[in-house]
Amino acid sequence: MNPAPYVGRFAPSPTGPLHFGSLVAAVASFLDARAVGGRWLVRMEDLDQPRSEPGAADTILRQLEAYGLHWDGAVIYQSQRDDAYAAALDALKARGAVYPCACTRSQLTQAPHNHEGETIYPGTCRNGLPAGAIARSWRVRVPDVSTHFHDRIHGDLQQNLAHDVGDFIVKRADGLFAYQLAVVVDDAFQGITHVVRGADLLWNTPRQIYLQGLLALPTPVYAHVPLITNAAGQKLSKQTLAPALPETGRGAVLAQALAVLGHSPPADLAGAKPAELLAWAGAHWQIENVPLRPAIANAAP
Repeated sequence: MNPAPYVGRFAPSPTGPLHFGSLVAAVASFLDARAVGGRWLVRMEDLDQPRSEPGAADTILRQLEAYGLHWDGAVIYQSQRDDAYAAALDALKARGAVYPCACTRSQLTQAPHNHEGETIYPGTCRNGLPAGAIARSWRVRVPDVSTHFHDRIHGDLQQNLAHDVGDFIVKRADGLFAYQLAVVVDDAFQGITHVVRGADLLWNTPRQIYLQGLLALPTPVYAHVPLITNAAGQKLSKQTLAPALPETGRGAVLAQALAVLGHSPPADLAGAKPAELLAWAGAHWQIENVPLRPAIANAAP
């Protein structure tokens, strides 16, 4: 039986323009697909409309093209897929896998936190809403068993969702569908076989695998590339004021991104343009060479 053709994706949130950290993730997912002749799709994760910045999605697409990262097919937008997420939630309701929750953030301030700093839900509404309480969100019930998965960079990992996360939200109190549900539905819809993304999403993977099982959806192969941090050790993001990718010297910036990923271009490509650098990198790409942490210090330009 032949394996499914490779289909990868880059799924940025349009909360601002791409920065160096997002370029590293985009380059890794692009090369992992192209190195085996696979397809590379782009999905805008604009589910959280209040956080989306007007015009950012178009800016991101222009940046990808400027850096030689050309995608296949049409770009899909999560903000246009509520019907698909609602159908998935209905399927979870039908099998009794989810329940309404009345808890507010302030009510959960005393709950324990996991190593990612996330609140571990204590199960307050698991057996029914407290008297007089009004449902605000929907949570999925998680079992007290470990979810095992293999990451192509981090190796074999496991997490007990009950102990480390608790019952997690699939529809938020503001009426928006949660990232965990949307990403699972969209990966299946787009036929994604391989997910290459930043290590900040590593411990989202067990939640997504659990939802895939509940919804009878395929589980992609996962790889999580190193995060890029600023001088203060913070992940590059809009919140940490990460600068947008420069519009000049793109070849040098791309070469630096490749070096972070353990694929430093040879000296004879110094000064090369993005297309030439990506052609070399695609021919030499080995995800086994991507380090757990950035291969160079102070990687952000």
